[in-house]
Amino acid sequence: FFQKTLTAVESWFTLFGWAEGQNPISIPYSLRRDACKVQTPSSQGKVFKQNLGKDTKTLYDMLLHLSGQLLPGGPWSQSLPLDPTERVLQLHWQRAALLAFLKSQGAFLCHVMPEFLLEPDDYRRWVKAQAGPRVSLLSSVLDVFSSERFVLEDSAFEAMSKRAWTDVLLQIYKVFVLPRVSRRGAADPPSPEGAHSMPRITAEPLCSNIYSPYERAVLTWLNDNYEKNRTAVWRDCQKGEVPPVRWILNFHHDLLDGLVLAAQLAAYCPPLIATHFVRMYTNPRTPEEFLHNALIVVSALHAVRLAVDVKV
Repeated sequence: FFQKTLTAVESWFTLFGWAEGQNPISIPYSLRRDACKVQTPSSQGKVFKQNLGKDTKTLYDMLLHLSGQLLPGGPWSQSLPLDPTERVLQLHWQRAALLAFLKSQGAFLCHVMPEFLLEPDDYRRWVKAQAGPRVSLLSSVLDVFSSERFVLEDSAFEAMSKRAWTDVLLQIYKVFVLPRVSRRGAADPPSPEGAHSMPRITAEPLCSNIYSPYERAVLTWLNDNYEKNRTAVWRDCQKGEVPPVRWILNFHHDLLDGLVLAAQLAAYCPPLIATHFVRMYTNPRTPEEFLHNALIVVSALHAVRLAVDVKV
């Protein structure tokens, strides 16, 4: 499941995360590398200069494109100290500042430590730096951002870093992309039967400690389209009766049977009903029936060229 999530995140940010077209990313490798490019000694011998090509895109370019604002406290990729310890401490401070900025925008990243976003070699240097005496005023500032530290074995660090970078990108999507969702032009309210039997999902900011108002707007859209279309889509279904009224409360369990996703596609592409959706199980119970429905949804996505690389 996590690998499929990571693949989906890589695909979206590759296609839509950049100002000038596609830019392939690999989690966590290209993000760690592009946030700290290959360093070469400057002529003054005091700092490392970033060896960046003019076409190189970094994480900070992505943030500027998606958020419309520069990360406070920059510039972030101009120069780094020559001393390895000072250099890794400054990199750690940059990662801490990145996380602090995202949290200030509403991101949930309390489980991600700045050191998890470093390169493996830099992480090992950072661990050694924490074991020794503080070497500069800069290093003492790190306590502002990280009060607890976990030392990972080499074998565990890569898995943790991959998970941390995936969560960072998911939260970037949540706070900078999802708020663009608008209720204008949304589907009509559910039928009187659905409205009577199902309470509405509220978008009030404090009504949920799990989903943001924008995520709840998407859930409302899913509920509206499902209730509006379930009878029309499966009126002539071949493998069951019209599915019952239901309330879609989340983005994982409630979408597993494929029926909710099929209702969304049918709302905007009705011809898919006769060619695909009438063959779905409307009350799936076995893993085979769930897989059958998922295959039909993926086939429908391929048919309208919405996601040619989607896999079950």
